[in-house]
Amino acid sequence: MRYLILSDIHANIEALEAVLAAAPREQFDRVVVLGDIVGYGADPNAVVERVRSLNPDAIIRGNHDKVAAGVESAEGFNQAARHAALWTLTSLTEENKDYLTSLPLGPLVVEDEIEICHGSPDDEDEYIFEHVDAVEALRAQAEPVCFFGHTHVAVVYWLSAAAFDIILPSPNDAETHLQIQTDRRYLINPGSIGQPRDGDPRAAYATYDSEAHELVLYRVPYNVAGAQEKITSAGLPEGLARRLGLGK
Repeated sequence: MRYLILSDIHANIEALEAVLAAAPREQFDRVVVLGDIVGYGADPNAVVERVRSLNPDAIIRGNHDKVAAGVESAEGFNQAARHAALWTLTSLTEENKDYLTSLPLGPLVVEDEIEICHGSPDDEDEYIFEHVDAVEALRAQAEPVCFFGHTHVAVVYWLSAAAFDIILPSPNDAETHLQIQTDRRYLINPGSIGQPRDGDPRAAYATYDSEAHELVLYRVPYNVAGAQEKITSAGLPEGLARRLGLGK
């Protein structure tokens, strides 16, 4: 099976369309979405409708999806995130809001050996940044390969009986190829499409061939200025527009 892995789109239609132009749906057997379809960006309806058009084989909710759909309150969000989530809540059509409300929580087993989650296999809202958290998640996941999002940072953690390591893509490369070893457990973040936070403003996504055991992490340039202009024109916090250009 050839998978297209999408995460943290955050209502950025310019970034999503750039990714889908580089990785057309028809080239993949399955599409999976790791949550946070909306929030921060200025095109929630366009992005939800584009995701729905892909007919994802597996999709889970993110924390921004929950708040923007009214499933949870914005308590715990910073000021900019809260502003954007509440703006999104009032901007979404009822149909798109219902779609977000219906999204399942993770983790979700996609097929033998593959599962997906938003934050971690234990908690959909947990951020995995520290080594100890990654090791705990690797031990908790139900399948040997788990794709996660939430941090907006492309990274691969792996654990074997004898070792633990971290793989970060080169900041200048458009592609990072990795052969998945069957004697290891993997926790893989494809990075964020709509709001990268690793210092690289290019949209991030991944593909995975479950038969060849090949993972590829990609970066794609997109019309950042267009997305920024929409954010400011919508009256959303200017900081959300600035960070797109910084990739932070």
